[in-house]
Amino acid sequence: MNGNLNILPTVAIVGRPNVGKSSLFNRFVAKRQAIVADEAGTTRDRLVSVVDQFDRKFMLIDTGGLDYGFKDSLKDKVKEQVNMAISGAEVILFVVDGGAGLAPTDEIIADQLRISNTNVILVINKIDNDSREKNIAEFFGLGFANYVCVSAHHNIGINDLYDITAEFLPLEDGDNYSEKDTSIKVAIVGRPNVGKSALVNAILGEDRSIVSPVAGTTRDAIDSNIIHEDQEITFIDTAGIRRPGKIGVGIEKFSVLRAMNAVERSDVVVIVADASLLATAQDIHVAGLAWEMCKGIIVVVNKWDLITDNTEHRKIRAMSRVRDRMHFMSYIPVCFTSALYSEGIQGLLDTILDLHKERHIEVSDTKLQMSLFGAIANHSPKASHTKSRRGIKIRKMAQTGVNPPTFTVSVSNPDLLHFTYKRYLENRIRKEFGFDRTHLRLIYKKG
Repeated sequence: MNGNLNILPTVAIVGRPNVGKSSLFNRFVAKRQAIVADEAGTTRDRLVSVVDQFDRKFMLIDTGGLDYGFKDSLKDKVKEQVNMAISGAEVILFVVDGGAGLAPTDEIIADQLRISNTNVILVINKIDNDSREKNIAEFFGLGFANYVCVSAHHNIGINDLYDITAEFLPLEDGDNYSEKDTSIKVAIVGRPNVGKSALVNAILGEDRSIVSPVAGTTRDAIDSNIIHEDQEITFIDTAGIRRPGKIGVGIEKFSVLRAMNAVERSDVVVIVADASLLATAQDIHVAGLAWEMCKGIIVVVNKWDLITDNTEHRKIRAMSRVRDRMHFMSYIPVCFTSALYSEGIQGLLDTILDLHKERHIEVSDTKLQMSLFGAIANHSPKASHTKSRRGIKIRKMAQTGVNPPTFTVSVSNPDLLHFTYKRYLENRIRKEFGFDRTHLRLIYKKG
């Protein structure tokens, strides 16, 4: 089976600082109402968002935080960061400042983009009055046939930009999506030097059937497929964040973007933590992103062999500490491994399968209604505002999706339902139907 199916194409926004890249990103997404908020968990001030509109679905990346470094080796730094931007991108939105005019840095970026064999759309931003329209012609010398004049701030030209971008992207139901991919996608992420590469190698080195190494979405990313218990598992290699030692600012930022892309593509996210540090602030941040995207999450405490007192009691204490630090998902499964000695690999693979199976549990409407009536009988729903005199009625609950398990609850006034009651309903669903390890998504709608 081709492990490369269902990979989202990438559209990257590049350009020098202060040309309006982030404003364009925000406008582009908001205009098409395209953030899959429940699914992707992204917000418009972040660097990555999933856009899903008019039969096109793609990953939009904003490189607005780049620092091109104007002190030394300007040309080399710009080239390096542009190369990172175009790595794996199907379309580049090259943003320039139509108000300020052509700058030397624009020409350096253009030189790199012209030899990249990537689809480039020149976006001339800040064209919001007649006087600035006179500046357009000077950008034609950059040599890009596809261009759009926009004003991100005033919402001018965004429709045209979207339409041109869509021409370079595959239809969601086209060839890239024609074959159903039943493999479990697993992204292995974590800080540098925690043993991610060693863990992948230990998994692939086990006595199993390795299906194939398949090129991923970036130049140095590899997807590796194995069969475990008759189930195909695709491990998404986030090689871009594996390099030990110091990483340059530009490269590091794009490494994070690649990791987020891997998380978006995945069903299950394995966060690898060092046994000596357990859950760090960065681990918690990555877990939070995966949680917002409603992914299955497993924490792997690697290098457990280096802990001298690695008794079962110590393991329980370590597990408790990880869950305490990730209190927003205390249900998270924790595995202990030694990639160096290939210990704990079987348990990790079994946990992946168990979590995936749990995320595909389906509960009948009848059972859910009975559970809902029982919950209401035990505790009547309360309004979030004590001044509200009108009672809240919960009329129906139905499962509307799997992976993640999704439940839609019909409420007379969803905005007034107290968050503690929402948590109460979620905990009841977990207890009654065996959702012990996975994120649940409950959607409250008026009805």
